[in-house]
Amino acid sequence: MRISVLTATYNAAEYLPKLIESLRAQTDPDFEWIIVDGASQDHTVALIRAADDIVAHWQSSPDFGIYHALNKAIQMSTGVYYLVLGADDSLYPTAIADFRKAALASNADIISAPVCANGIEISPRRRIPWLTSSPPYVSCHSVGTLIRTELHKEVGPYSRRFPISADTYFILQAWKKGKQFHCFYKPVGIFGTGGTSSNDTLGGLCESFRANVEVRGYLLIHLFLLVLRIIKNSRRIGKAMILRREHG
Repeated sequence: MRISVLTATYNAAEYLPKLIESLRAQTDPDFEWIIVDGASQDHTVALIRAADDIVAHWQSSPDFGIYHALNKAIQMSTGVYYLVLGADDSLYPTAIADFRKAALASNADIISAPVCANGIEISPRRRIPWLTSSPPYVSCHSVGTLIRTELHKEVGPYSRRFPISADTYFILQAWKKGKQFHCFYKPVGIFGTGGTSSNDTLGGLCESFRANVEVRGYLLIHLFLLVLRIIKNSRRIGKAMILRREHG
């Protein structure tokens, strides 16, 4: 049962070496690593070429963002399951082995495990509480969630209508269709927080709101919760706006 590891990159030379070393350190080396690069202008492509001992397939061409790149990678993959890793993520040495063991034992469509982000462990929830906009049963889409590749034939590709939260929309759709989820509670890696989803807090909240309303309904409830989340994260949103103005 092959596992595909999918990574979308763009000017990621600063981060890739750590990810490369974490994949080389896997106790279970039976995986294929597929990288779709968005025509990087730094040394990203050189690093990818130098990692040909673990990179199965790669391409570099302009794209429309991370989810467009991931859809390309899914088309290239041969794995029964795939795992998304950002360029600034890394796996613990037994992560692939642990995911494979859980997949063989559960035969679930989506399998999730805890990840560490900013020194805090994020674990999968076994329910979908109203106070969070995240899908049930998953920790983080990147690093922490193994997805059956064939699921996209029924649920569809990652939607380009959600440039930041297409993963939330996809997983919510799978949940609504009654797909099988499974969780285990051994941490599998470190989720990097340098991506758009981590830094564009307001955009992420608004897209998650749209995804939840489309899939779950209850417009007024989700609108009320969106306002509460914006208030709760107002300091982070303000800092992000200041940084964007400073950098033009």
